[in-house]
Amino acid sequence: MSGKIYEWKHIDADRTVTADVCVVGTGCGGSTIALQLALAGKKVVLIEQGGYYHTGTFDNHELNMAAKVSGERNLATTQDGTINIVYGNNVGGASVHYWADSYRTPNDKLLLWEKKYGIQGHTETDLAPFWPILEKRLNVHPAEDQFFNRMNSLVQTASHALGWEGRRVPQARKNCQKSGHCMQGCAFGAKQSQLVTQIPMAVAAGADIYADCKAVELVEKDDRIESLRARIIDRRTLKENGIELSVKAEVFVVAAGGFGSSTLLLKNGWKKKLPALGEFVSINPTVFVHSLFDEEIIQWRNIPAAYGVEEFRLARYDENGNYREGGYMLMPNQLQPGALGATLPGFGEQHERYMKNLPRLGGTIAWLDDVETELGNITWSKNRRRVNYSFGPITKKMMKDSYKKQTLLNLKAGAKEVLIPNASGLTIRSPSELNRIDELTLEPVTAMMAAPHPGGGCRMGSDPKTSVVDSSHRVHGTKNLYVSDSSVFPTSSSVDPSFTIMAFSMVAAEKILERSGKHG
Repeated sequence: MSGKIYEWKHIDADRTVTADVCVVGTGCGGSTIALQLALAGKKVVLIEQGGYYHTGTFDNHELNMAAKVSGERNLATTQDGTINIVYGNNVGGASVHYWADSYRTPNDKLLLWEKKYGIQGHTETDLAPFWPILEKRLNVHPAEDQFFNRMNSLVQTASHALGWEGRRVPQARKNCQKSGHCMQGCAFGAKQSQLVTQIPMAVAAGADIYADCKAVELVEKDDRIESLRARIIDRRTLKENGIELSVKAEVFVVAAGGFGSSTLLLKNGWKKKLPALGEFVSINPTVFVHSLFDEEIIQWRNIPAAYGVEEFRLARYDENGNYREGGYMLMPNQLQPGALGATLPGFGEQHERYMKNLPRLGGTIAWLDDVETELGNITWSKNRRRVNYSFGPITKKMMKDSYKKQTLLNLKAGAKEVLIPNASGLTIRSPSELNRIDELTLEPVTAMMAAPHPGGGCRMGSDPKTSVVDSSHRVHGTKNLYVSDSSVFPTSSSVDPSFTIMAFSMVAAEKILERSGKHG
């Protein structure tokens, strides 16, 4: 029997529902684990704070879609205002506005997590059975020639000329129309987000989804969670309307995302018994540059990243342990005109010059692999979440090195000038000027960047003093509470985390089934 998707308009009075499993969040983690458990015969209920927007409601307007699918309209920042916090707030989670890059977890990361952080059951061998399943569900394949826009082609050619290792980006797409509105949600349903893949599959398998439903309290008794209290949000006002939903279940899974899962547990007062809660937060900060060409680039068409430079994915250190270079992925950037206007530095004539030449503006982006010793944290006080993340000395060196490599790459691609989007609007026209990047202070709010790939906050490990969940994804000290998203990562995954989240959620589903019985 198929499940249902309920919205605020369907719930007119307090309601109590019963399930085998209650999942908070419908992104890559929540949808994957819900599908696996529903296929195994479990009655699953998913709770989603955001709204349910099917692809027919998408209009590809930047501001409209930010209100529908992005948390806080993409306007939230870290505590000091430096980094834009980007996360999903809708059925399907961040996958609705992600780029659809679908990398298998690098084995070097899995080995690090196993050997240094004691994670078990998440090795390359353990995850191997799940990749083919996920790749089939999401139609993952390397980007084909027809999906290379001009910036992608230039990056590929330039990186080859520089002798830098790279490859075509694995994509989760089917029947792509090359519109370039990936970050606004795909109106064609071509980008294989959870909204058009594992969510409908889970509903077909019997899972129910309650959208516009904000998880508030995990009701405990001894070492078990008895129920979840949630409040209905009126989508017209975005305010709670006084109606409550109570979910009683045998198992509860928090999959509210890298920023949301630890926040929910912190709001419930779990910091005292789990000191690592909210700690060791990675955000994969993005450092990007704009570049001006003589030819038309039109970066906002076709897919964002068809080719990625992996030469510098892992940081390199000298024999004394001093940072030398690397620690980031490099990719073509894709921003719509509105976002471009907002991220271009300068005022008056300088800003007008770039806006008039927008079709000739290209650029690249670096996904920084957070330094293990310089991670941030998430706190909750006075009814407010705070994401604290400051740049340590190694991170600053990594940022400057990424600016240099991106500048070199863009110049090799034929750019006439490269613009660093910082407070000074540093412009570089020749490799001989790269040393000017060393002068950047990188003080708070001086450089523009975003944090689309949060991790940590509910770190996985064996010691309750330094981690939040064990290797089965179960929260320490509980019998039936699990976490299944990027917040369990001990460190940054160094690649887009969506596929890793899904594979880890497959492991979590297996562990839940082992403890509760294979069938509902």
